[in-house]
Parts: sequence; C-alpha cells; structure tokens
Amino acid sequence: MRTEKKHKLRQLRHWRVRKLVNGTGERPRMSVRFTGKNIYVQFIDDEAGLTLASASTMHKSVAEREGLKANCKSAETIGKIAAESAKEKGISKVVFDRGGAKFHGKVKALADAAREAGLEF
Repeated sequence: MRTEKKHKLRQLRHWRVRKLVNGTGERPRMSVRFTGKNIYVQFIDDEAGLTLASASTMHKSVAEREGLKANCKSAETIGKIAAESAKEKGISKVVFDRGGAKFHGKVKALADAAREAGLEF
C-alpha cells in the first residue's frame, strides 16, 4: 500500500475517533501519538483548550530516555510514567484517544500499563 494511502486512512480513523472523544476538566482526554522513533502522551482539557500533563520518550524526567524507542516495551514504560504524572496533577479518570492508531500492539501495551498504574478509562 502506498504511503499516502496509509496516511489518509490513519487521518480518517483519527477524525472518526475525535468526533466521539472529548475531554473535560474532571475527565481529560488522554491523547497518544506514535511516531517512527518516539511516543507522546498528553492529558488535554478540550473545554478550556489546555494540556494538563504530558509524558514522552523525549521528556527530561525519563531516566533512560536514550534507550527508549517506539516499541511495546517503551510503551509500557511511558504508560506508567504518564499515569504517574497525571496522578500528580490530580487526574484519575480519563477518556482514551488512540489517535487513529489501531488498538493493538504498542497502543494496547501503553493503555494496559496506564490502567495498572491507576488510571481509570
């Protein structure tokens, strides 16, 4: 499949998910984005337009960030770190936004790690 076609299908999936998923102050949206090299997680209040907390493989608070890649093992680590940063900000319930990615592999590993760390989806 051509790269342009893959990007278009991912964008359509993302729009379909975002029509239904909105974050509020008491239940923010947990947005997940995977690039070829990195993983990014943000907790967003869509009503106010604010990012409440974030975590990524590039974040300076991550202890071994040079060894983290965009794979399942790193996704588990980032999921735990994201849940901890959300707990520090007083966030316990979230709405999960997979960002157009299919819910398996890295996305599932990150979501399961965040659930185990105490976030409620």
